[in-house]
Amino acid sequence: MNIRFALLLTLIFAIASTAPSFAAGDRFALVIGNAKYPDADAPLKEPINDARDVADELKRDGFNVDVGENLTGEQMRRAFDRLYTKIKPGSVVLLFFSGYGIQSSRQSYMIPIDAQIWSEADVRRDGFSLETVLGEINSRGAGVKIALIDASRRNPFERRFRSFSAGLAPVIAPNGTLVMYSAALSSVISDNGSDHSLFVRELLKEIRTPDLMAEETLNRTRVGVTRASRSEQVPWISSSLAEDFSFIPGSAARPQSPPPPEPPPPPPAQTAVAPPAPPAPPSPPAPPAQTATAPPPSEPQLPLPSPPMPRPADIAVSPTPTPKPADALADDPTIKTLTARLNDNPDDAAALYRRGQVYASKGAYELAIKDFNNSLRLNPKDVEAYNNRCWARTVVGDLQAALKDCNEALRLRPNFVDALDSRGLLNLKSGQAKNAIADFDAALKLNPRLTSSLYGRGLAKKRNGSIAEGDLDITNAKAMDPNIVKEFADYGVQ
Repeated sequence: MNIRFALLLTLIFAIASTAPSFAAGDRFALVIGNAKYPDADAPLKEPINDARDVADELKRDGFNVDVGENLTGEQMRRAFDRLYTKIKPGSVVLLFFSGYGIQSSRQSYMIPIDAQIWSEADVRRDGFSLETVLGEINSRGAGVKIALIDASRRNPFERRFRSFSAGLAPVIAPNGTLVMYSAALSSVISDNGSDHSLFVRELLKEIRTPDLMAEETLNRTRVGVTRASRSEQVPWISSSLAEDFSFIPGSAARPQSPPPPEPPPPPPAQTAVAPPAPPAPPSPPAPPAQTATAPPPSEPQLPLPSPPMPRPADIAVSPTPTPKPADALADDPTIKTLTARLNDNPDDAAALYRRGQVYASKGAYELAIKDFNNSLRLNPKDVEAYNNRCWARTVVGDLQAALKDCNEALRLRPNFVDALDSRGLLNLKSGQAKNAIADFDAALKLNPRLTSSLYGRGLAKKRNGSIAEGDLDITNAKAMDPNIVKEFADYGVQ
């Protein structure tokens, strides 16, 4: 009997040890959409619809979801308490909040609809600190903690303070946490006038991709939002995940989410690069965007290419884009806000970097380069600024200086996908087709849906004599982003 019992225990343990790390019953989500703030001029249009769509998707992904709409402070407190009591050791816990958020004392607070805020002390009294919530979730034993915060909006409260910082603050979160804001730190976005936010639209598109790790899901969301908004909206991500987590494991693919269409089959002698997601909606060009995620897993770094050689006569390069003067952009609301910050503090490196991004997205490349110069003067190790300056210098044709910037970005952060993509464009524009292919290959290995690298590799392959393979890359890239041809033409490459 004892032997049989021991064998039975061994069998049970073996079965349990092969079970998935996070069963459907171990996934819990709290989704809150707050829209009707009495202090605002009008209700927000997006939070309720976005919260419902996110909740529906998470339910399909096996989450036990609690949804709250237009919650008061007491209702939010009870919702958090309900969430805390559900958590089991090793659970996956996700928080989605859409509404108004305020940063105070370097923390981000989610605001209930009945908050009475006239000073920063009121924020801490009536708001809910994201750091505190994540800390409590962690103390209950959650293994994976995810916070998706769509609260980087201009709100009616902050203007009441004598001195305030707009937007949200970086979060100090426990290990095993993945946090994403819908916009960059200390920045705000305006209501787009629609019933759904751009952030949630891109997020849901990526969540529905089976067997995609959570970090990659949010990175792709960031890229999608940045491109679609012309870099006006650049989501912020912070990750300390120590284990893999996928919203939809490959074995759990659902019938209501059909697989993306296959690209045209290649000729027998070539290899197809099939985009893993459906064609993206048209999106205007955007410069590489800033992110707070850790760099991708280390891989052997490609050798830095030699300085660009004079390009062959058969390469089609358009004239350098005509720079836009500062006066033409002076009334842009984002630029006005950033310029006002810089008038108060000329050494605000974050404002310089952000204004450089906005200038570049609007074609004012020389102005962008000037801001990146000053940003790097203040922070000589700003890898994002090096990459953005490389990209802007490439567009205006300052290729030797651009190469130094891209190489420095990759030295500071090996396998930085945005810098690989920028250097690929640089090599393509300078006639270094083989180097361009190597850079685009490396970028696509890290992000197979990076349309600019796919299209750029197609052009480089054609110039290197691989016509059929190049045409296939170009066809796939155009299917993913119909505007990609115009984007490269704007960069001066056809």
